[in-house]
Parts: sequence; structure tokens; C-alpha cells
Amino acid sequence: MIALLLRDLKLAMRAGGGFGLGLSFFLIVSVLVPFGVGPENALLARIAPGILWIGALLACLLSLDRIFALDWEDGSLDLLACAPLPLEAVAAIKALGHWITTGLPLTLAAPILGLLLQLPASGYLWLVLSLLIGTPALSVIGTFGAALTVGIKRGGLLLSLLVLPLYVPTLIFGAEVARRGAEGLSLGAPLLLLAGISLGVLAVLPFVSALVLRMNLR
Repeated sequence: MIALLLRDLKLAMRAGGGFGLGLSFFLIVSVLVPFGVGPENALLARIAPGILWIGALLACLLSLDRIFALDWEDGSLDLLACAPLPLEAVAAIKALGHWITTGLPLTLAAPILGLLLQLPASGYLWLVLSLLIGTPALSVIGTFGAALTVGIKRGGLLLSLLVLPLYVPTLIFGAEVARRGAEGLSLGAPLLLLAGISLGVLAVLPFVSALVLRMNLR
């Protein structure tokens, strides 16, 4: 399992579909928003949590099609299906690798980019916490979408259309946690719901992804 994770991390770095691409897109979104809505600090502070969450979500989408595509192209996916390691574990490791190269860097960069959007000081901790809890769900859901579209040529658009509706609950509650934290409001309910979504998809979707992969490999 460790060898598979290290291999995926190396492939993500070499292919340019993980760390650098996601961070660059996140930076571009954060820089362009002030130009689009104007330099009013109060407005930027109010929309900053939602904009940062949307930027992180879209940045995660950029590398989803590479989760299984490279393994499909070189035949490694067939070997993994025949290996002693269960496909459920393979799907979980793929999701973890995607989160390490995409979700985690976005979480760490969010406070810095929050400065560009005039995010209130009280919101930084809750922004990071919401991304730390929510981005694993984005990676696991994305892995499920990648399993559905594996082997489809130019399936990136289809993958985005399949995954985006599933991302909506995580986006709603993640942005709400960050917004309430920035405004000093009670955030127990959205925080628990966000954690529940992440734990739910972590418990269920690796098994569903493995089932879909078996069907596609037949």
C-alpha cells in the first residue's frame, strides 16, 4: 500500500496534474475575484469564504481524470486488479494520493490567499479547519467519478458533470463553516454535517469505486 501511494505521488508530480496545477488555479481565482467584484474591503470579506471554497473545489476537479487514467493507459490497472491488494484499498490509496497532492496544498495555501480577499482574522482558523475536513470528501468523491469514467476517451468533461452535483453538499457546509467562523457565529451544526459527509463518503465510496472498476475491467 505504501509503495502504491509513493508511486502515485511521484506520478502526480511528474505529470503536472496535482500539486502545481491545483495551486496555480487556486491562486488565479483568488487574484481575479477582486478585479471582478471591485476593491471594496467589506464586500471581499463577506464573499471570501465562499470564493475560497469554490476555488478549492474547482482546483480539485483539474486532476481527477488522472487518478486512474495513467494506470489504464499503461496496463497497471489490470495488474492492480489481479494483485493481492483489494481494489477497495487501491481506490482508498488513490484518493489519499490525490488529497496529499491537491487537497492538502490547497488547505495550507488558503490562509495566504485569504489575505487577497480581505478575509477577517477570525476566519482563518475555521477556513483551514473546514478545508481540512472537507477536502478529503472531494478527493474520495472524485475517485469514484474517475472510476466511473476510466477508459473513456476525453472523459474529463463527463467526469466534471458527474462529480459536481455530488460536491454541492460539501461546498455548502464547508463554506458555511468558514463564513460563520469569520463572522463569529455558532458553527456547530454545519461543522458536524461537514464532518458527517466526509466520514460517510470515506466509509462507503471506496467500496463503490472498487465495484465500478471491476465492471469496467471486465
